[in-house]
Amino acid sequence: ASVSEPAQKCCTENIQPFLTSILEELMGPVSSGFMEVRSLFDKEVNEIIQDFQKTNDMTRLKENVDQLMTLPFNSVKMEPCYLKVNLLQELLQDLKSCFKVYHIDFVIQRTQNFMQELMENAVYTFEQLFSPSHQADSAKVATTIEKVKLRVLK
Repeated sequence: ASVSEPAQKCCTENIQPFLTSILEELMGPVSSGFMEVRSLFDKEVNEIIQDFQKTNDMTRLKENVDQLMTLPFNSVKMEPCYLKVNLLQELLQDLKSCFKVYHIDFVIQRTQNFMQELMENAVYTFEQLFSPSHQADSAKVATTIEKVKLRVLK
């Protein structure tokens, strides 16, 4: 009871006024990283569409879709997404001194884990909605892939 009132006063005066601006500043790199995940998924699916339109090869399409499933675990392709979030390192350093924020690396790592999880969900959903083996009419495959991609991105 004796600590509650001073603690509340301290939070109200020294922390709460800054929360909105801190969150806005932190969300910049986080949003940028998640947009990069979205962009990478879009790019990879567009490449599958273009390859299929050139080759019209259902076996190769199946291989490309299988390869898409490994995208969340491809550190080289996911690296640009992760780099966007590394900007948090600088932003959190400022907060560390002001608000005693520790474990900055943990915050960045968890954010990157969420990005990988988002990509896993996107490619899994894509695979579930589009199965090359169920496509009888190869003329409509590219259109179907595009529709599925847009559905996943939505």
